[in-house]
Amino acid sequence: MIDPGAKKLAEFQPARDDAEIDLVEFLAILIDGKWIILWATSLIFLLGVAKAFLDEPIYKADAILQVDDKPKILVGMKQLDDTYQGSLPVLAEVELIKSRKVLGEAIKNLNLDIEVRPKYFPIIGKTIASQFQKNPNESQSKSSLSDVSFLAQYAWGGESIQIDTLSIPKSLRDKELLLQAGEQGYFQIIYDEQIILDGMVGELVSKPIQQVEGAFAIRITGLEANPGTHFMLKQFSENKAINLLKGNLSVAEKNKLTGILELTLESKNPEMAVSVLNEIASIYVQQNVEHKYAEAHQTLEFLEEQLPILQKRKDEAINALNNYKNKKGSIDFNTETNNVLSDLVNLQTQTTLLEHRRDELRQTFTQSHPNIIAIDKQIARLKAQIQSRDNMIKALPETQQVILGLSGDVKISSNLYNTLFDKAQALRVTKAGTVGDVRVIDYAIVPNTPIKPKKELIIAIALVIGFIFGIAIVFIRKMLRRGMEDPDLIEKQLNVPVYATIIYSKNQEILNKKIDKPSARQNNESLLLAKSYSEDSAIESLRSFRTTLHFSLLDAKNNIILISGPGPNVGKSFVSANLAAVVADSGKKVLLIDADLRRGAIHKLLRVKRERGLSEIILNSISIKEATHSIPVANIDFIATGTLPPNPSELLLHERFGVFLEALTPQYDLIIVDSPPILAATDAAIISRFVSATFMVIKAGLHTRRELDQSIKRFSQSGTNIKGIVFNGILETSSRYGYNYNKYVYQYSYKNTKR
Repeated sequence: MIDPGAKKLAEFQPARDDAEIDLVEFLAILIDGKWIILWATSLIFLLGVAKAFLDEPIYKADAILQVDDKPKILVGMKQLDDTYQGSLPVLAEVELIKSRKVLGEAIKNLNLDIEVRPKYFPIIGKTIASQFQKNPNESQSKSSLSDVSFLAQYAWGGESIQIDTLSIPKSLRDKELLLQAGEQGYFQIIYDEQIILDGMVGELVSKPIQQVEGAFAIRITGLEANPGTHFMLKQFSENKAINLLKGNLSVAEKNKLTGILELTLESKNPEMAVSVLNEIASIYVQQNVEHKYAEAHQTLEFLEEQLPILQKRKDEAINALNNYKNKKGSIDFNTETNNVLSDLVNLQTQTTLLEHRRDELRQTFTQSHPNIIAIDKQIARLKAQIQSRDNMIKALPETQQVILGLSGDVKISSNLYNTLFDKAQALRVTKAGTVGDVRVIDYAIVPNTPIKPKKELIIAIALVIGFIFGIAIVFIRKMLRRGMEDPDLIEKQLNVPVYATIIYSKNQEILNKKIDKPSARQNNESLLLAKSYSEDSAIESLRSFRTTLHFSLLDAKNNIILISGPGPNVGKSFVSANLAAVVADSGKKVLLIDADLRRGAIHKLLRVKRERGLSEIILNSISIKEATHSIPVANIDFIATGTLPPNPSELLLHERFGVFLEALTPQYDLIIVDSPPILAATDAAIISRFVSATFMVIKAGLHTRRELDQSIKRFSQSGTNIKGIVFNGILETSSRYGYNYNKYVYQYSYKNTKR
């Protein structure tokens, strides 16, 4: 016959709002993991605070340059040539500033390829050193920390070193060397635990290093440190030094189309940042001036080479004309002939100038350059015009033709010479007053405050990251813990009603600690939660289970129930013993049997001996009366396991076990049998054949769906259906269900107390 109460329990599914459930469960998970979130947040927050205050400050220096759109020309001077028109684009200027030519020279001038720093104690050494800054008036300073032998190698404040010259073999570039300070200015350089060089401060020390095939040279101009103090020494290769400087250097136009460039450099040393920026600015301005100077110088050299040649041609043309006139006499030309002569002179002068210009350009560009091609086209057009004028002159008498030709040569050579001479003179003046198209507006100055670390921002970010990290840990832990925690979900998925949900009891923890204490045994103190803390929430849950159990057994075949579980440590013995006490409180006569013949321990809770129990009854060595213990404090009878047998399953299969249970049924209102876990042994399946109801105790969050399915399957294979589930160990904040249930119990207990 189907129990109506059990059917209702199995079919009952409370309506839910999924959105509400998700939010509540989300909050429940956070509340359950509040300590994890707190610890994670606190830890990362403290790390953030440490980083904010321990990180070395970073300073930012800046300088301003202006790139002019037009080149500088002396007042009254005419633009001589389109070579000097305009300037490089601003983006090109940016790349030129960051070029190896500029940065390499700055690195060389300031020895930026040399890195030397004191060796500090890991993590906190530099912070401690800042608190022990040496008095500049003292020649030596030694803190108490440096007196400890293994700490003597570290710098503890006030150490300094200046290196004037350093040359390291290429094979040792970019590698860290150890420089150890000695007594009275003596020092040693160590690599790979070997001394490769030693010397005195102020002296240039040079030595060939056979191991690396090269010479090592160094001159230290200043060394302030306790003997034994270590410095880390490194010389970067040219490429690496340039890349390091370029990585910290920023060059950008402040506003578009302004031609104003801002140079910024970040460094831990503000004075060094200023020096580097100003050096880069000065080098670039100087190189810009030298570039302009070189252009004028190159053109002037070409003109100075051509002027003597043109002077000679002019003199030769004048002499030839004078000699012919003396020989033939003076000849007058009409206006038309003079015009032809004038045109011819102008055309030939232009042609000659263009040819000189082409020769000048070919020193810089190839024949296929567009400027040279354009000049060639102009020369071709001028020569065509010259040819037409020559045809007109050929129509004149021979004497006039000769005089016209000689006069043309004189004028052409004179005009050409005078033009180039004036240009050379102008270039001499320009060269003497050459200025670049870049100037420094603002040199860098030492910054007062660091830009990094931003302490408030770091601390705030650490706080947020810590909080998020804590939440992530909580949810990851939740994902990894695949155990089922929702009683409603168990009812849905397993189709087995949950008869009771038992809140986790801290009072039971107190009692568990007293089980093996002699003092509790001597005082005959009860270890049953139902008797020691009768108002505990867990006991109220068992009272609810008692009520449900009463109605479930109305039509049962007998009054025997089995308490089991999927695995160990689920609290089945706790449920069995305290349920027996709770049922006895209602006036029922109750027998509790510990049938866990493998690890049964209920006898410890009830303060009786294990021996002379169930195993002896089945073996027929003692009677039931001899094995039964009366427990006055709980008002129940109890049969212990007896001596643990080597073959528990075979013992329980004996027919005397069934006869034993049948004989006890009329004597009691309820018999509770505690068995081993179903997945650990077959004992529970054997016992379940003799009982009217089997209940499985599961612990919140401990069992997976597969484990519970397998447990139910094991009982089904023996012909037993699980009557219901007792959900044990629910934390007050672990789920919505448990929290509400606990709230209900609290109100119920409070009213009882008032009564």
